[in-house]
Amino acid sequence: MSIRRSTRSRRAVAAVSLAAAMALAVAGCGTDDGGDKSNDAGSSPSSVPSKSSDGDKEDEKPQDTAAGENVDPNVKLAEIRGQRGITLVINQVKRDSGGFVTVQGEVKNGSDMNQPTSGWSGSEELLVEKNPNSVAGAALIDKAGKKRYYVLRDTDGRCLCTTGILPLQPNGSTPVFMQFPAPPSTTTEVDFVLPTFATTSLKISG
Repeated sequence: MSIRRSTRSRRAVAAVSLAAAMALAVAGCGTDDGGDKSNDAGSSPSSVPSKSSDGDKEDEKPQDTAAGENVDPNVKLAEIRGQRGITLVINQVKRDSGGFVTVQGEVKNGSDMNQPTSGWSGSEELLVEKNPNSVAGAALIDKAGKKRYYVLRDTDGRCLCTTGILPLQPNGSTPVFMQFPAPPSTTTEVDFVLPTFATTSLKISG
């Protein structure tokens, strides 16, 4: 009897083990399929942040460049007269590998009175609304190519330029930058326009 019971017990254990193994195998296949689906579903969201992260870095590049890195304030490419004793000194006009041209300079108040800065945003209502007290109204004119290049904007309508410029105190100054789409590489000189300032020609470096 003990031998028969032992044999039956072994058979029962073997059957249970086989059933458990089959269950695990089926569950394993389901996990693989589910894993693939979850990975596919997860790959899209995970790839989106990485793209947006790269996009943020790209958006930061012009900001960093425009903040004044590698710009010599003693270099004067042009001095443009504005209204009421205001002048704009251009320190750099540089083409970069990203397909942009960045103009950097400094606005100076040579008068003995506080001067407003609201007139430099241009006349487009939405542009002025999104970029108050800015230099968003600037443009580059390629006379040879007969094209006008406006300051770049992001998807929210914010310009890639200096914004929120405070009224200039007497003898005060503030650095400014503007970023534009780059004209063709064959274009090395453009006209620069900014509301309330005279037009001047600028040579593009880089």
